Amino acid sequence: MYMTACNMRSTEFLSTQIGPYMSSGYLSVKIRRNGNAKVVRAVAVDPSSTVVKEISGILRTTLTPITRVVETEKRKASTDDDDDGNDQGRFGRFGGKYVPETLMACLSQLESEFNSVLKDTEFEAELATALRDYVGRETPLYFAQRLTNRYKNSNGEGPHIYLKREDLNHGGAYKMNNAIAQAMIAKRLCRKTVVAAGAGQHGVATAAACAKLSLECTLFMGTKDMEKQSSNLHLMKLLGANVISVDGNFKDASSEAIRNWVGNLETSYYLSGTVVGPHPCPSMVREFQSVIGKETRRQAMEKWGGKPDVLLACVGSGSNALGLFHEFVKDKDVRLIGVEGAGFGLESGRHSATLARGDVGVYHGAMSYLLQDEEGQILEPYSIAVGLQYPGVGPELSFLKASGRAEFYTATDQEALDACQLSCRLEGIIPSLEASHALAFLNKLCPTLPSGTKVVVSCSGRGDKDVATLYNSNH
Repeated sequence: MYMTACNMRSTEFLSTQIGPYMSSGYLSVKIRRNGNAKVVRAVAVDPSSTVVKEISGILRTTLTPITRVVETEKRKASTDDDDDGNDQGRFGRFGGKYVPETLMACLSQLESEFNSVLKDTEFEAELATALRDYVGRETPLYFAQRLTNRYKNSNGEGPHIYLKREDLNHGGAYKMNNAIAQAMIAKRLCRKTVVAAGAGQHGVATAAACAKLSLECTLFMGTKDMEKQSSNLHLMKLLGANVISVDGNFKDASSEAIRNWVGNLETSYYLSGTVVGPHPCPSMVREFQSVIGKETRRQAMEKWGGKPDVLLACVGSGSNALGLFHEFVKDKDVRLIGVEGAGFGLESGRHSATLARGDVGVYHGAMSYLLQDEEGQILEPYSIAVGLQYPGVGPELSFLKASGRAEFYTATDQEALDACQLSCRLEGIIPSLEASHALAFLNKLCPTLPSGTKVVVSCSGRGDKDVATLYNSNH
């Protein structure tokens, strides 16, 4: 008998049957949900594994023995207040490793290497040099004078708005912080090929890092993203990457990248670009992106002798937001605000607002908030910003929502487009459509803040890749 670790809604499991399916094996699970008996065929990566990679039927989930789930529940009590996560990659109930046994050894090796480089002064020095001389850090904390004036009230009072200029990094976004660090780890592990999902700026950053470190690079990119971001596609190829098209968008490309990695564990390295997936992937990405928040703390002290009062960042799957937030999680007097993509509006069903409308589940190897329907099927996310189109969010950000430490709101496509144009006209800065979602929330946030409040907005990337979308929206 098995129970689901993905869909938290009530489900009664009636029977299971194990049988052959190509070279993988399958589980046929008869369940009763909402009073109806249904059969689900779950295709497993390994016939000896209880963890499921794909599902055809009504669930896209991970099946685990009841005993394992019970043990997981027992661990919650000791981790519910753990902001940094425990050594199993759990943040309260979120995170973990819901993967086939065939992946456990590889993930354990990765975790061991990650823990090793955190204490390796030679690696730290090499990374610091790369961040300075190759990536172009540190990035400015820029006082947006005209945006600040725009949000002053009739008495001339209002918050002070600063932009953390991650758009000035090599490659045009914050993604390079993590890509160069993980490419260095891949080199240390003697992997020949790096595999990644190539949607948006992560693909460009990964291709560039691999070129620098003489690694082969295979990127999977959704056909929908290829249409929206043809300039990034050309850049990836120019940088030497082998780009493979996948029907769909970022979530589909991510699944294909993981499948490719699973089939070549001895020679390839999966370079995760965001804080999702099984442990240690979320913790690694957060660690390498936390340079954003560390710089912000130091720069704020230099500029006005204190901490920011409010941190504001867009949220797709969460790496940009966590890169800024993590340094300040224990500073309870600093507000952490994430802004998701509301697309055409939350009621339209066409959005990517996982934290606003999602439920707890397991996807791509970890427990977090997901966009899923009444029967546990993953819903298609939508946003005008390609980087926000993911049906889940990382476990650490999920914990920050559940614990109430961070606040999450939404901005529609049109609000993001308007904010992007406002930044262009007032500051001469073209932010990405992802970052524009955070800028859009200033309209609602600023009138509620005391005069002089220091607000830092993550300008996570530049908008060159979005020029066609911006142009078309005006015509």
